[in-house]
Amino acid sequence: MTNPKLELLTPQNSQLIFIDQQPQMAFGVQSIDRQTLKNNVVGLAKAAKAFSIPTTITTVETESFSGHTYPELLEVFPENELLERSSMNSWDDQNVRDALAANGRKKVVVSGLWTEVCNISFALCAALEGDYEIYMVADASGGTSVEAHNYAMDRMIQAGIIPVTWQQVLLEWQRDWANKETYDAVMAIVREHSGAYGMGADYAYTMVHKAPERVQHGKRIGPNPAK
Repeated sequence: MTNPKLELLTPQNSQLIFIDQQPQMAFGVQSIDRQTLKNNVVGLAKAAKAFSIPTTITTVETESFSGHTYPELLEVFPENELLERSSMNSWDDQNVRDALAANGRKKVVVSGLWTEVCNISFALCAALEGDYEIYMVADASGGTSVEAHNYAMDRMIQAGIIPVTWQQVLLEWQRDWANKETYDAVMAIVREHSGAYGMGADYAYTMVHKAPERVQHGKRIGPNPAK
């Protein structure tokens, strides 16, 4: 029997969940630069949008403690219902379990805060009780210390959870540059969110392929790959 964990992520077999991407939770993150964390979260969200990946957003104690979900994330999914909970473990919430089941996909990509609490508890329970394959996006998640994040990741890996990065997920969904339906969207995400890789893409467009820079509202906004 084929090991399903050997299968690549595709737009047809994946779903995504964001867990507690909220400001008070981010305040406690010490394992990754917080601005980098938000950049990676939003990049992952845009990737999911580009590939029409079913996406669940769950929050904890929004009004009493954690604050509202990043507006940059909500802008990507303005139509999504936010699933509010009290439990640290999203799997404990029936609405979350129902949302995952309704999407009908066993490969669940996870981005959340904090790695050592909300992420690990969800991942272990979803894998054990829900028979899901969990792909933990390490650089779109954060812990209260480097050690807390790393040991939580180690524990999850030992339990069979698969570690990934947000850009890895993006490019695994794209897979082939001949997939022109998503090519422009992927390259736009890369240029905005992928750091040196994005700078390299800008350079290739303008200097190698001689694409003109785009100007909008009097501001340069980068090369236009369509020209």
